[in-house]
Amino acid sequence: MSETQIAVRYAQSLLDLAAEKGQVEEVREDMLLFAHTCDANYALRLLLSNPIVNTYKKKVILNKTFSGKITALTTSFFDIITRKTREGMLYAIAKEVERQYTTARNQEDADVVTAIELTDELRAELKQLAVKMSGGKSILLKEKVNPALIGGFVLQVKDKQLDTSIQSRLRNLKTQMTK
Repeated sequence: MSETQIAVRYAQSLLDLAAEKGQVEEVREDMLLFAHTCDANYALRLLLSNPIVNTYKKKVILNKTFSGKITALTTSFFDIITRKTREGMLYAIAKEVERQYTTARNQEDADVVTAIELTDELRAELKQLAVKMSGGKSILLKEKVNPALIGGFVLQVKDKQLDTSIQSRLRNLKTQMTK
């Protein structure tokens, strides 16, 4: 069975159990925290997927890292995963939980990068644009500021991207002038 299939099954089981206990939002937040922690600390991802490191040590590291920050349900899930020696799959499972969560709510993630912080008015306009790009789905807008854009924005919804940044325009102009 492929890693993707395993992640899909574990994520679905976790979300089903969370739904039974009325903790879907909390478990989602826990898994987002785990994924963000792994994104910020690549060494943690490497450690969890390293077969040389003892499973017990991985369990202790997970408990110490996330103790008091995640729900008892998610802690139990981590324990089950480590008992089955699938801790290397946790990152993929966390990403799959988010994918299944947004799919179930007919939501799409939209990433927007701007040169400055968005005002409420601009945020609303970009959200409407993202809704059009997604085919009318509900949008969860993730904002990022990158001053190197100089001005404009880069909006991405799934595989569609709209780049109106000045940085991009300057790059295109440079390419045209060097031809």
